[in-house]
Order: sequence, then structure tokens, then C-alpha cells
Amino acid sequence: MPIKIYRPVTKGRRLSSVQDFSDITRNEPEKSLIMIRKEFSGRANGGKITVRHKGGGEKQFIRVVDFKRDKYDIPGRVDSIEYDPNRGARISLVIYKDGEKRYIIAPNGLKVGDVIVSSKKEADINVGNRLPLEKIPVGAMVHSIELQPGKGGQLGRGAGVMIQIMAIEGPYATLKLPSGEMRNVQKECMATIGTVSNPDYHLVRYGKAGRMRHRGIRPTVRGKVMNPVDHPHGGGEGKHPIGMKYAKTKWGKHALGVKTRKKNRASDALIIQRRKK
Repeated sequence: MPIKIYRPVTKGRRLSSVQDFSDITRNEPEKSLIMIRKEFSGRANGGKITVRHKGGGEKQFIRVVDFKRDKYDIPGRVDSIEYDPNRGARISLVIYKDGEKRYIIAPNGLKVGDVIVSSKKEADINVGNRLPLEKIPVGAMVHSIELQPGKGGQLGRGAGVMIQIMAIEGPYATLKLPSGEMRNVQKECMATIGTVSNPDYHLVRYGKAGRMRHRGIRPTVRGKVMNPVDHPHGGGEGKHPIGMKYAKTKWGKHALGVKTRKKNRASDALIIQRRKK
């Protein structure tokens, strides 16, 4: 998907770019596979804001995407490539031989009319087919990988993401993630062959505040321009440094570069090499 840049007739247009939707083949979603998205504006079940800077935004329907793809050995035909407002990747409407329709994350290069299949036994190593990791050749690029057999794809679902199979030894397959992390996953876990569609999504520049508000993102105010009562960085005259050894959050905790992964997790034993710094 190339990026489209318009002639800068306004200040907002000068800095912004948009997606090119030339790969979209259908404008309206399948009505049987959508549900209403309820907006909570960053509030938890107690009504308190737990994630700041959320609210507003365009009304959207949730497309019910099939991450498990558990219709094994039943071929499905790709009917359309569609836009999903809730993710960067494209989605594909697949019509199976028994007539059932499901949405999947569209791999890069998948076209309307292609036939794909999900199998735990044997299938061709083609883009869009889904197989256990042990059935896929070493070195292949995959996405939408399960962390536990039967749980559904969890790793590698973002636009343009690819995960490489480095080795299959014993009960595990070794994967190289886009972050540089190397980790083991049970070789019985399912994975989809190919890379995720829309690889240029990260190049889009939104350019103005209004487009961020349409996405449901509200303004963020820097702590250093607040008063001392409102933020640890606040106070001072003019443009000043924060005046402390390390950055702090609004509530006085460490910020910027702090590791958030909990210690002594069970999956630590599966991580061979940490992500790049």
C-alpha cells in the first residue's frame, strides 16, 4: 500500500499523508460479521479513568475477525479485501466451501479469488494457509501465531509484521520477532504463512490535531508546562529542564525507559534473547 500525499493547499495538508486504498475491493462490511463498538473513554468498570487522553472519535463497528481459523481442511475462497478501522492491517472476507463466511487478517499478496486452507496435517506452503509451526519450513515468514495450542493467533498481527522461524528443536520452535527478541513457542501452535498486509501503514503522518480526535485520541499536555501542584515537572520560568535526575509520571513514579514486564514470569524461560534496546 503506497502513501498518498496531497498538494499542500492548507497548513494541515502540508504535513499530513493518507493511506492509498487502491487495494480495497469492497466498501461495506459483511453485516453478519460486525458488532457495535461501545466507547468507554479510557474508564474501567469503576468509572475512573485508567487510560488518559481517550474519548470522542468516529463511531465504528467491530469486525469479528477469526484468529483461530479452526475450520480445518475446508478450503475457503477470498471474496474481498476490506478496510478495518480498528487495525492497521487489511482484512479478508473468506467464504468456505460449506458456505460459512469469516473475516481473517489479510496477508500481504493475498488476492480476491485465491483459495486458502487451514490444516493440522498437510497443506501447500502458500501465502494465507495456516499450519502448525512444525509443518512449516525453517526460515519461512509467518504471522498470527498462537502462544498456546488452540488459543488463536496472538503474535504478529500488526500491519506489515513478519516473524521468522529460526529452528525447530524438541518440543519448541524458535521464532525471531520484529523487536529482535528470540523466543520459543510450542511447535504444535498454529501460524499463518506470509507477512501481514499494509506494510506502509507506519509511514502515515496524521499532520493535525483533528485527525487524532477522529481516532479517539485527546490532547496530551506536557508536565513541564503545568504548575507544581499538578505535576512533578511543573513550575519554573520560561522553557526550563525538569530539574530532576529522571523523568516522573504525574503521580511521581519513574517514566521514560522503565521496564514494565513483571519479574519471574513463567514465560521468561522461553525467551532466548531479549529485544533490542
